[in-house]
Amino acid sequence: MDKATPKSADVFQANRDRAGPLLAKLKAEGIGHVIDGKVVPSASGQTFETKSPIDGSVLATVARGNAEDIDRAATAASRAFKAWRDMPAAKRRKILHGVADAIEEHADDIAVLECIDTGQAHRFMAKAAIRAAENFRFFADKCAEARDGLNTPSDEHWNISTRVPIGPVGVITPWNTPFMLSTWKIAPALAAGCTVVHKPAEWSPVTADLLVKLAKQAGLPDGVLNTVHGFGEDAGKALTQHPAIKAIGFVGESATGSAIMAQGAPTLKRVHFELGGKNPVIVFDDADLDRALDAVVFMIYSLNGERCTSSSRLLVQQSIADTFVEKLTARVKALKVGHPLDPATEIGPLIHERHLAKVCSYFDVAKKDGATIAVGGKPYDGPGGGHYVQPTLVTGANANMRVAQEEVFGPFLTVIPFRDEQDAVEIANGVQYGLTGYVWTGDMGRALRVADALEAGMIWLNSENVRHLPTPFGGMKSSGIGRDGGDYSFDFYMETKHVSLARGTHKIQKLGM
Repeated sequence: MDKATPKSADVFQANRDRAGPLLAKLKAEGIGHVIDGKVVPSASGQTFETKSPIDGSVLATVARGNAEDIDRAATAASRAFKAWRDMPAAKRRKILHGVADAIEEHADDIAVLECIDTGQAHRFMAKAAIRAAENFRFFADKCAEARDGLNTPSDEHWNISTRVPIGPVGVITPWNTPFMLSTWKIAPALAAGCTVVHKPAEWSPVTADLLVKLAKQAGLPDGVLNTVHGFGEDAGKALTQHPAIKAIGFVGESATGSAIMAQGAPTLKRVHFELGGKNPVIVFDDADLDRALDAVVFMIYSLNGERCTSSSRLLVQQSIADTFVEKLTARVKALKVGHPLDPATEIGPLIHERHLAKVCSYFDVAKKDGATIAVGGKPYDGPGGGHYVQPTLVTGANANMRVAQEEVFGPFLTVIPFRDEQDAVEIANGVQYGLTGYVWTGDMGRALRVADALEAGMIWLNSENVRHLPTPFGGMKSSGIGRDGGDYSFDFYMETKHVSLARGTHKIQKLGM
């Protein structure tokens, strides 16, 4: 190790030292809603506790929102909308860059709090905070072009289109990497000129509270971003049903997406859903197997496997399956499970005791299906005694087993051998989901054929998931509706308006003469 590089133990201690005063302040102050720029309790006075998955300790008492709190937030967003919409794009851009600056300034605090609140390993959360700032910068720079449209002239008219912000919108975000994913939704909405009511996941409210406060400090006007905490059946349902909210952006489970669509139907809510996935990584026998192995391990075991784009099904060609799985097994056995603030940790505790129980339930499912648990398959006695689980590798599976069909959403990989290209595509497409697909092959023609045939919204060829913000992000089938990224985000948060300018030369029919 280079002498200038801090030792892992030193960084671990530094992270814990940083966490101490942050957690003391959090527990003393609690977490309230932020509505119209003010921190307020729930109208009902109700609260709930948020606990750390590391050891079950109470991090804070959180305001539990209901329909009255959502109404207050939606009303504030409605009042603030016109001024924010009409603000010059250059000024809006400056404010959003200020939010990015504030995020970068507090990136270390955000990372530490995210680790403690979600159980995610610090090596990933440190980067997630920086990515959150990049989300704001990217969309801040697009403020000036948000209203851009097309010129489509005809013989007698100039036809132009423009975009206008749809109005106040609701954003409902998940508990996995919550800070980064919140900015992914909120930044383009604000850049488009919309105002926002944010309902974070109840399992990870801590950094959402920090985000809205940093935004206010950066100069975001009161009412433009409002945050209401609470549960889906209370605050979430009220948000999706509120008549002042014109659209709902949601990231989470497919079943919840269906419920939100039904709840928003009476008020004709526009919806954007990024939902579940059972994503395949297909490894052909002519692939660069060392790089493919790195990508396979990273895309299921990073972020605790709690990511929608994880490649939770490994489809490996039969001719190389035994050799590839042997190397994979060794890598999975070597993964380090530990305290999320330890920079050496690769897998931390799962978010919640209910989620731990869900993931562990698939150990018995795999055995009943007739598959083999080659690695893991048990809870893990980690530091603090929290919601730890062994990274798990399941072999001897076929495409019809539940472990090959259902989203586990943990560090749980199912291996399925395939014969040839056609077989690989049929197995890959044989699930209800269609978010991502990953293909590893040295034959570019085959790579392109498979990419075209896969029923997924995003395909990476000879790569893990590497996000590029201008590109469309979203899925097919039960994995979602709509796309995020670049102008695709503006298509959701804005209405397209057509204006036709007559040359004064076209013939108008005369009636009643």
